[in-house]
Amino acid sequence: MSKRKKGLQFYQKEKKINSELLKDIFELMIGTFIAIFLAFAITYFVGMRTSVIGDSMEPALYNAQEILINRFVYKFSSPKRGDVIVFLPNGNQKTHYYVKRVVALPGETVQIKDGKVYIDGEMLEEDESFDKIVDAGIAENEIVLNDSEYFVLGDNRNSSEDSRSGNIGPVGGDNIIGKAWFRFKTETSEMGLVE
Repeated sequence: MSKRKKGLQFYQKEKKINSELLKDIFELMIGTFIAIFLAFAITYFVGMRTSVIGDSMEPALYNAQEILINRFVYKFSSPKRGDVIVFLPNGNQKTHYYVKRVVALPGETVQIKDGKVYIDGEMLEEDESFDKIVDAGIAENEIVLNDSEYFVLGDNRNSSEDSRSGNIGPVGGDNIIGKAWFRFKTETSEMGLVE
């Protein structure tokens, strides 16, 4: 006969680590890591945010309107005519980002005469909403773009400091930060893709 111990006794169950539980924890950790990595990648490549300075891109973009920059797209392709790009003029890190529309591509000849843009001697077909250009600037004479240069203009042509200006000139591909792709809502503009 065994003697029973006096007093309270608690039944202690041995805790076993369940292999299913370990698998679930591991999957949760991997999922969390992937989510953090994707969030970082999206923020780095696509989510860079800046503000438009001035009225040079009206009515597409307004002064102080915030935009997202796709920094990834030009790693695999080149800017196209009509793209709205974000760049640093002459690579100057001490200035604000400029936001302008590409009108001429590498290797093309651009000139502004009689208030219109000419590419390789042909008048550029543009939306009628663009004003007739009053000041051709350096584009009064033909400009031949090299293999990595783009000629850009603001949509508000007569209130824009762009490639017509001697201190900006054609934009080198290395100075392009990315493509403006999403605009946030303002009092005068809805949120949406930049066109």
